[in-house]
Order: sequence, then structure tokens, then C-alpha cells
Amino acid sequence: MDAAFTPEQSAIRRTLRTALSKGAPPGPSGQPTGFDPGLWARLAAELGLPGLALPEVYGGAGGTTVELALAFEELGRALVPTPLLATAALTGPLIAALGNERQRAELLPALADGSLTAALAVPGRSLATALGLTGEPRDIADGLWAGGGRAGGVQARPAPDGGGSWLLYGGVDQVLDGHSAPLLLVAAHTGGFPRARTLLFLVRADGGDGSSRLTRTRWTALDETRPHARVELRDAPAELLGQDSAGAVSDALAATGRTAAALLAAEAVGAAASALERTVGYVQEREQFGRPIGSFQAVKHRLADLYAAVQAARSAAYYAAWDPGAGALALAQCLEALRTVAGEAIQLHGGIGFTWEHEAHHFFKRAASDELLLGPVHRLRERAARSAGLFTVRDTAGVR
Repeated sequence: MDAAFTPEQSAIRRTLRTALSKGAPPGPSGQPTGFDPGLWARLAAELGLPGLALPEVYGGAGGTTVELALAFEELGRALVPTPLLATAALTGPLIAALGNERQRAELLPALADGSLTAALAVPGRSLATALGLTGEPRDIADGLWAGGGRAGGVQARPAPDGGGSWLLYGGVDQVLDGHSAPLLLVAAHTGGFPRARTLLFLVRADGGDGSSRLTRTRWTALDETRPHARVELRDAPAELLGQDSAGAVSDALAATGRTAAALLAAEAVGAAASALERTVGYVQEREQFGRPIGSFQAVKHRLADLYAAVQAARSAAYYAAWDPGAGALALAQCLEALRTVAGEAIQLHGGIGFTWEHEAHHFFKRAASDELLLGPVHRLRERAARSAGLFTVRDTAGVR
């Protein structure tokens, strides 16, 4: 295995870091969309960011997970809010894997050039389970994470006109970028008990006959750089993504989950490295007892431990970018590293670090929010251990 980056991959990182260094400091954008549309347009037009890993035939760059992971690492360093995670890591790969030729030709070029953003709506708080990162394998394969019947979720039924369209009814509480994305990819339960299955449906949120049947409400989130929304559908018109095959949906979600975990791991490493660099800079400037606090041995030891944690997490993230099968374990290590570094950054910034508005807290909020999004860490490791057969659970007299 050659772990060295190619000149093209290094250029992606260098160009993106230069572009983001001229932007706003870490934190929320303050825009109604949750991100800066001007910055997003530049990243899409000049760098082709959303299309890095999409096929060239659909307007993408035809790159791999490695190129996209390097982009996510730089976005994590700057803590820039963008719709890249929802659009390029979650929704785009599912459309490419499951969509028919017409759907791919219509949607993927718009996703690649950034003119269209999308969001994945999974009922309940089961995004990590739907993506195969946590939970039991049987529940994932059966689509039980999507609810159905008395369990709630979103229900799908064929439209009365018989034209092949569908109607969706229900609600999803936590949809990443769900308040602003013109295209929603909704997981819905369909069929009666004998043929119950979970499928994915395309819902247009940018007007049309279904606009009055779709309500989107942005939540006040812990991390405002990761905006979430509640989506309510009241017989909203929808289009089935690809074919009626629950097995194909389950496989595509699992593959997307592995890649998304690798990308989020790279982003967490970028955020942890940035938080550490900012902390090192601060302790070199802050003086106590007539000398910089960074000169004290105890502080040096703490920073050395953080540096080792970041480097170990970076190695895991890069390996997962090369082999997304290791994405869940890499994500667990990188989220743990980010949480540790962010907590220490607050401590080492002293009194100013404890103010809620300080940039150290933006990294802390990102660490907490990412664990809620695709974690927590212990469940990621548990699922990976079960998949590898490292341990089993035995029933003994009804006791597990």
C-alpha cells in the first residue's frame, strides 16, 4: 500500500485550505440556509467540491473517497458550515447507486455543480442504524429502523391516479440541512404486513403541487454549524428511487454509511487539529508568573498527549478513506480524539475558554453533535466488534 498522496490530491488540500483561510472564523454562518450560499457557489464552481467523487459521465470529477476525505478534513479545520455532508456524502451516493438512468441523469449533474443540494430524511433517531453503523444486523436488514404502523415514521402508498407516483405521510424529526435542501430523499415504510418493506423516495421541496403538503421547521441545535430540521409530510407527492427492492436499499445504505463514516472521521480530524493548533498558539501568548503558560511542563505534557491522539486519529481516518470498510472504527477514534481535544482546549484557554461564545466551544459543540449524528462512540465500536465476530451474546436461562 502506497500511503503517499498524489500531486492532484495534495493540490486539492492546498487549494481548499487557501480558499477557506480567507473566509469567516469558525462558527455559524448566520444565514437562513445555515451556510453561506456565496461560499458554497465558489467551492462548487471553482473547486468542484460536491462532484469530487461522482462519475464524470454525470458531471463529477470521477474521484475516490480519498479526494473527498481530504476536502472534508479541510472543512473540519475551518469549521465551515456547508451542505456537503448531506449532499455529497449521504444523498448523492444513494442516488448514484439506486436511481434509474433518468433519475441519475437529471439529478447527479445538478448535485455535482452545486446548484442542487439534497438531504436524507430517516425517521426517528436512527440514521446511524439505517447506515449500518450501529444496531443489530437483523434490524438493519429488515428495515425496522424506519418504523411503520404504530411505530410511526413515514408511510408510503401508491397515488390514486395509478401513474406510478406515491404519497408520503408522516414526520422526520432530525434531518440534516432539511430546512434548506430543495430535494429530500425520504426513507418510508410501504406495503401491508406480508410485504412490508422500507424504500427511498424523492420529494421535491422547491415548489409544485406538493409544496403545501410539506412543512419544514428548523430546530435550534447545539451546533449551529450542523443545522437540523423537522420535516412533516401530509400526502406529499413522491417518486420512488430506482426499483422496488428493499434488499438493494439496505445494501446501498450500508455502503453509503461506510463511506460517510470515513468522511466524517476525516472532518473530525481536521477539527481536532485546528483546535489543537489554536490552543498551542494561545498558550504561547498567555503569560502567568511572568512567562508563557506553554512553557510549564504540565501544559507541555497535556499538549503532547493531544498531539499523539490527533496523529493516531489522522492515521485511522486516512486508512478509512483508502478502505471505507474501516470507516466505523475510524469514526469512533476520530470522534473521541475531537471530544478530548475540544475539552482540553476549553481548559487550557482558561477563563476566556469557558465563555459560550469563544471559538473553543464551537469545536466542543461539533464533537458533541457529531456523536449524536452517527454515534455514539461505544455503539460504533460494539457494532464493528459484532460484525467482526469478536464476541457473541449467549442466552442462558433467559439472561443475556
